[in-house]
Amino acid sequence: MAINTILMDFKVNEPAKLDSGSNIQTDVHQVLEQFIPGLNMHMMQDCGPDGILILWSGPRSCLVTLRAFRGPGLISISIEYYRGEEEDALLSFDQVRTIESLLIPKLNSIRSHKYPAFKRGGILNRYLVSSDERVLEYDFDKLLFEEKTAHQKVQIYHSPTFGNMLVLDDLQNLADSDIIYTETLMQRGKENYEGKEVLILGGGDGALLWELLKEKPKFVTMLEIDDVVMQSCKKYLRNSCGTCLDNYNGENYKIIVADCVQWLDKYITDGTKFDYVFGDLTDIPLSSTPQGEIWDFIRLILNKALKVLNSTGKFMTHGNGISCPTALAMYEEQLKKLETPVDFSRDHAFVPSFMEDWVFYQVWRKQ
Repeated sequence: MAINTILMDFKVNEPAKLDSGSNIQTDVHQVLEQFIPGLNMHMMQDCGPDGILILWSGPRSCLVTLRAFRGPGLISISIEYYRGEEEDALLSFDQVRTIESLLIPKLNSIRSHKYPAFKRGGILNRYLVSSDERVLEYDFDKLLFEEKTAHQKVQIYHSPTFGNMLVLDDLQNLADSDIIYTETLMQRGKENYEGKEVLILGGGDGALLWELLKEKPKFVTMLEIDDVVMQSCKKYLRNSCGTCLDNYNGENYKIIVADCVQWLDKYITDGTKFDYVFGDLTDIPLSSTPQGEIWDFIRLILNKALKVLNSTGKFMTHGNGISCPTALAMYEEQLKKLETPVDFSRDHAFVPSFMEDWVFYQVWRKQ
């Protein structure tokens, strides 16, 4: 059950032809009437230099909107209707393709595009965004969990393609398919965790903790502020977190539900040191300058994490999509300005449920 919106656009060879709204109305109506019987025109308005606006209504409360833009010679058509759970689509994609092919000669179009129906307003939100804010459509078929906590909106969807998938504040976090994310974050095969003291900041899905425990560390401490994330992942993301979220105190690990900043301050005061610190927290933001609350938080975590690392220890974190070079460059500039001088390296991997290449950083003190 959702609002379905079908979009088509046409580039007109001779923009002067857009001067006659009545001709456009007649041509488009004749084609659409073949597929949507009973269309009624409600308005045709000449907007002067801005173009033409035409509205039709039809069966199943559908609304067809045509906008003609005289300057660029563009025509946009949207067909919007509500589709109930047991109802067939008003138009199949094959029918949309046919409509496009019939309108091309009538509109004297030299270029056109058509899009499958966008589905909005239903229980399942099928659309998330990439790191550079492009729309991605997912094949979610179930919403397994949803709760708004004091910290964030927590959702777990099921996808036939990616398995169960954790979504935080409408951003992809981790899916059953994403072992490569965790392995690249921890640099599996490149770093030796055996016998080491490890600190995880965040990591509420449990995947990083579960994979680190396989490497025989001396002890892993995990600081996660949102217990709802862990409880939901314990039930629905077991392919990723295994059994490590069943108990918050294990033989060689401990999970503390708390603000990681407060505990970092405690470790700094007490002189507690770690061989590895993982920052599994927020992504690098997209912004014109490295200013604002999120950037301040990133710098705060980096400076405090370096203070609890052993002299040869490493801070491991995720960055953002490889399609965000400006944001990544700003982050690397911030690394050069930390209170403790550091060197760093970066790696990347294609994360299935993100549908893009993701960048990961390894940071250590200059020797």
